[in-house]
Amino acid sequence: MKFVDEAMIDVAAGDGGNGCASFRHEKYKEFGGPDGGDGGRGGHVYAVADASLNTLVDFRFTRRFEAHRGEHGKGSDMFGVKGDDIVLKMPVGTIISDAETGEVLFELLQPGEQITIAKGGDGGFGNMHYKSSTNRAPRQKTPGWPGEKRSLRLELKVLADVGLLGMPNAGKSTLISAISNARPKIADYPFTTLHPNLGVVRVGPEKSFVVADVPGLIEGASEGAGLGHQFLRHLQRTRLLLHMVDVAPFDEGVDPVVQARAIVAELRKFDQKLYEKPRWLVLNKLDMVPAESREQRVKDIVKRLKYKGPVFEISALTREGCELLVQKVYQHIAQMHQSQQAPVEVDPRFVDGTDSR
Repeated sequence: MKFVDEAMIDVAAGDGGNGCASFRHEKYKEFGGPDGGDGGRGGHVYAVADASLNTLVDFRFTRRFEAHRGEHGKGSDMFGVKGDDIVLKMPVGTIISDAETGEVLFELLQPGEQITIAKGGDGGFGNMHYKSSTNRAPRQKTPGWPGEKRSLRLELKVLADVGLLGMPNAGKSTLISAISNARPKIADYPFTTLHPNLGVVRVGPEKSFVVADVPGLIEGASEGAGLGHQFLRHLQRTRLLLHMVDVAPFDEGVDPVVQARAIVAELRKFDQKLYEKPRWLVLNKLDMVPAESREQRVKDIVKRLKYKGPVFEISALTREGCELLVQKVYQHIAQMHQSQQAPVEVDPRFVDGTDSR
């Protein structure tokens, strides 16, 4: 399935049905009175977060969605039937914005969450609605109200706890395949990954986190080099970034430190908040470095980067060091999740464990 993370759609809710002006005409009913019913409500347009979807490809080729209008009111006290609603299934993490103003209208963050993106028009009133003790033969009726019409921009930001960041061929796809159930394409050429991949990392019983692998970033991405910044939006909802650095590049003239600095600079150009997220340094492909020179190679890279945070030495291919990385990441994610939870209010009468009454 093609990965699509942006789409433009037009939605139109159904118009309300018109009210009816009618009077009873039955044998032996000389003064039947008004019996025109109200029109039916127009159909709503709903959006539902579906956990089984991971792309907006369904909205790339079908762009207009219209709900049915309500049925008109009829005589004999018959109200119009409401129009059928339509439900648009979207991936979890979809942002719905107004296409004209750019205002963010809704965000689908929980599986099964349902929102109304276009409200159907109310049905018009029939003359039965206007009858009273002083108005016994009303002939008023009103047309149905129009349904809402909107042009919307859909943007998908995948929901993940951890994001992998690095140059092409830094080993991001190999790492996500080693620690999770994801099976991305892996090859020995740049930009093998063309769209984000998500993997669930199982740490233990009822202990897991989600990791996202996005296409590699290179210097000049802000000007459109490589795949540009278009996929960095998928890292904006992560809690932690793992900056992967290839310590043994194929080209001996390539300096991993220079590449790492370029990645950080591009990250800052794209989004200051993303730049300020917790970012750990992961030095990959240590199996390609002779054992006697590994320690010196790691010290040299960390010193030149002037990096003060956590550093992990791994080989995604042989899975050396991956278990320690996974455990530390889970502990960090769990601590952040716990700190963001609202504190439980404690009844002051029971602070010391006894009832003070």
